[in-house]
Amino acid sequence: MGAYILRRILLMIPTLFGIMAISFAVIQFAPGGPVEQVIARLTNQGGSDRLGGGGGDAGAGGNLDVAGDVSSKYRGAQGLDPEFIKKLEKQFGFDKPPLERFGMMLWNYARFDFGDSYFRDISVLDLILEKMPVSISIGLWITLLSYLISIPLGIRKAVKDGTPFDVWTSGVVIVGYAIPGFLFGIMLMVLFAGGSFWDWFPLRGLTSDNWDQLSWWGKIVDYFWHMTLPLTALVLSAFATTTLLTKNSFLEEIRKQYVVTARAKGLSERQVLYGHVFRNAM
Repeated sequence: MGAYILRRILLMIPTLFGIMAISFAVIQFAPGGPVEQVIARLTNQGGSDRLGGGGGDAGAGGNLDVAGDVSSKYRGAQGLDPEFIKKLEKQFGFDKPPLERFGMMLWNYARFDFGDSYFRDISVLDLILEKMPVSISIGLWITLLSYLISIPLGIRKAVKDGTPFDVWTSGVVIVGYAIPGFLFGIMLMVLFAGGSFWDWFPLRGLTSDNWDQLSWWGKIVDYFWHMTLPLTALVLSAFATTTLLTKNSFLEEIRKQYVVTARAKGLSERQVLYGHVFRNAM
């Protein structure tokens, strides 16, 4: 068991490296990078008279030569001063070779230095830490609820294999697996968050504005009131795989000889399923 865990941990290293390499290649070489986004914002603003007002450090350091027709490798950069383009490349690190940029990225990641957000103008690490409590909370609740639903449902489907119950629940599971969580979220907002039908749940936020003034029981109720729709949308998409895996595992174990022996000894179906089959199937 220890060797298996060690192998799985060691396998994470090349897997993580491969993910970072692919992500780096997509972000660095796909069109629409940060340099092109700055160029698009500047050209949409309409000229050099607005560069100093909204361009930040990049805008303050460049001049827009509208009359010129300077060829560039960036889309929409025609007419911009080549020196300004070079300053943008230096600001975003594109003045270095790709391998050097990749090495710098790995070194920065090892030091938990993820740079600054291009859209929020704050540290990415601070932004992650700000959003992490909510993400962890939602992730834990989704995991708990999906297992509480999928494992009993999978066991029931295995026992009732081939019956109408198994057929219609399989249809529900497949639909839940096929429809993404964000689409479920939109449907729930339209139905229950004041869209076109009922206004039963809040549309946004984790707590109400008067949360600090509520009692401890009121805070708990308010928290779950806000979490109902997002958890419902995500759980509907999350429990399908575990349900089918549980069903298939139980079907494989139920046909084995020790189950027949346990039933022959007079054990109840619940004792057979949860006392013997459950440990081997899970």
